[in-house]
Parts: sequence; structure tokens; C-alpha cells
Amino acid sequence: MTSLSLRPSPQNPIKTLRKTSLLSPFSHPSNLLMPKNSSSSSISPISARIQSRTLDLSGRHRDEIVQLAKESRFNCLSETHLDLTVDGLKLKAKGKVRDVYEGGDHLVLVTTDRQSAFDRILASIPFKGQVLNETSLWWFNKTEHITPNAVVCAPDKNVTIARKCSVFPVEFVVRGFVTGSTDTSLWTVYNKGARRYCGNELPEGMVKNQKLPTNILTPTTKSEDHDVPVSPDDIFELGLMSRDEYAEVSNKALDLFAYGQQVALENGLLLVDTKYEFGKDVDGTIMLIDEVHTPDSSRYWVADSYEERFNTRREPENVDKEFLRLWFKEHCNPYEDKVLPDAPEELVCELAWRYIFLYETITNSKFETPSIEEPIHDRISRNISQALSNL
Repeated sequence: MTSLSLRPSPQNPIKTLRKTSLLSPFSHPSNLLMPKNSSSSSISPISARIQSRTLDLSGRHRDEIVQLAKESRFNCLSETHLDLTVDGLKLKAKGKVRDVYEGGDHLVLVTTDRQSAFDRILASIPFKGQVLNETSLWWFNKTEHITPNAVVCAPDKNVTIARKCSVFPVEFVVRGFVTGSTDTSLWTVYNKGARRYCGNELPEGMVKNQKLPTNILTPTTKSEDHDVPVSPDDIFELGLMSRDEYAEVSNKALDLFAYGQQVALENGLLLVDTKYEFGKDVDGTIMLIDEVHTPDSSRYWVADSYEERFNTRREPENVDKEFLRLWFKEHCNPYEDKVLPDAPEELVCELAWRYIFLYETITNSKFETPSIEEPIHDRISRNISQALSNL
């Protein structure tokens, strides 16, 4: 096992591309049922109360958040230097989104506003770090009946202090649908003819965005540049985990995903896929770490429009960063181009809104936008110093 799950990724040089109109309005269909044209696309019945819920992704609240995002674009937390502002704190690693510091017996995880995809940084999204941190904390609390986690406290909107542990060098990706646009997405490999993937047998005749007959686990391990899909046998042969460790973690991952799907559906959303990371405490306890069911680690679709859009072969309404991935794939080669276009302001602010919308929808609480009177880095430094002194 390794001692850290986050790894650095190259910063992305950017250039300006001319702006165009990028977003069409959300529709508001009302049917939450899954496609009827395939038995593998059905889900268990849900209550009429859940079926009748329609999500409002537009309106005055959206306009307010988009305007706040525009005003906050240049007040994002893109970089941290807490080793220079907090006594005793040492930088351990800079991840794609999180910066990890060591403070005595604890890790200090700072969630920035950096937006990554294709293993590189694309932009900074206002409020993103706070949304991810607070979303994960909500899920950590709600899933303690499934697995313990490493959280100690959260002294700041962007910060979680966690116990140190030995991290399994495997990401546990759980999928409920055949979808995706990246090279390692399930739809990409399925469309190329793969019918066995990460130890899973996939049925013939599936189409993009179709629900799988059952949720599947598709683990990945880390390489220098990107995640590498592996089967359980690969994990054992590489010595990444023992069979007992894998059995326990895989069961936890599938249980977490099933619970996440249930909660999402109760709130009008489909949890499509996600990834989990786990580590071992000093006493051997396996714990959930990193993040849980955030819009960065997960794909969400609007449930009540899924059937109509699936049957007409349109992309689902997504409440995650997939639309940003698709925009970059349409305007450049994000895997090979050394310089990528700027993410347009319209997309940046829309993504900020979708992150907040997802948080508010899942947690049924109002997101509190941060004050701009105190610089984010100063606020974080002050709060971490106080928290560490009390531990």
C-alpha cells in the first residue's frame, strides 16, 4: 500500500478562444420511469412521492448563483501555500483538486476550486472547493452505517482534517450505466467491442446511456499520467491488495453506491457512476477516505427526463462536469494538445451553479456562499491554525 492517494498533475497552459452561445435551457419533463425497451434498463419501483418530484434547474436562484459566480471568478482558491502561513504544516502533495498537508498525526486536506479532466487542469470554478468539501462531509456522516471514515473535523468550508492511514493504490469505480466520453469510460471501451472489462462480463446489444443489469465494479490503479483499469486478478498479482482486503472493500463500495443511488433517486437524480478510495488505519480498520458522491467523483443525471431522452437517443440532462468534458473534446484534443482553449465564462458559471444545485438537492439545505471580505487563503490559514492547536 502507498501512503497517499493523491498525485500531482500538470498545470494546463491556456489560450483564449472566441465565445459563442453554449448552453440550451433545461427541459422539465415529468416521467421518472426508466426505459421500457430493455429489461436491463429497469429499476425497482419507487414511491409516487418520489416519482412526482420535478427538479428546477433554472429560475431566479440559478440566475443569482450565476451572477455571484461571475463576480467571484477572480477570487477562486486555485493554489495554496499553507506551509508558509500555518506553523508546523508541511506540504505532502498537490493533487488535481486537493492539496494535502501534514500536521502532526493528522492530514489537512484542502479542496481548491481547480477543475480537472483528462488528467490536467482546465479552469477554476467559483465555490467548487467548498461544495466538494461540504458534499463529502454530508455523505461521510450519512454512510457511517456502511463504513467508518477518516474524518476528524472540518475547521473551514474548504478543509477536512483526517486521520493518517495507509491508502490502497486502487480507485474503486462503481458503474450503473454504460456511458462516458473519456478513453477509459465504459461506453468507449464497450463501443470498441470489449465485452469483458475489469473482470465483468458485459451483455451484447447495449447502447450508450443504458442502465446495466446490475451495478459493476471497475477498479483502476494509478500510473504516472492516467488511471489504468484493472481486474481483481490484476490487483492480486500486482500485490496491491490481499484477497480479503479486496473482498471487504469491494463490498463496501457496492453498498455505498446502492445507498447513494437510493438517496439520489429520492431527490430526483440518478447516480450513474462514482469512485471511492479506501485506506487502513494503524489498527487495521479499513476506512473510506478522500471524497464521496461529489460532482467531481460522480456522474448524476436528472431522473424524470431520463426515459424520454434515452428513447430519443439524446444525452441525459447531467448535473456534473460532463458537459465541460464534452465541450473540450469538441474544441480540441484534450489528451494531446499542449495548449487548450480557455473554458468560456458561461460554462464556468454554469458549472458553479450545477455544483451548488447538486449540493442543495441532495442535502436539502441551502448553500452558503462565502464572504469575499476576507481572502480565502487567509481565512483557511486562520481556521486551520486554531483547529490544530486544539487537537
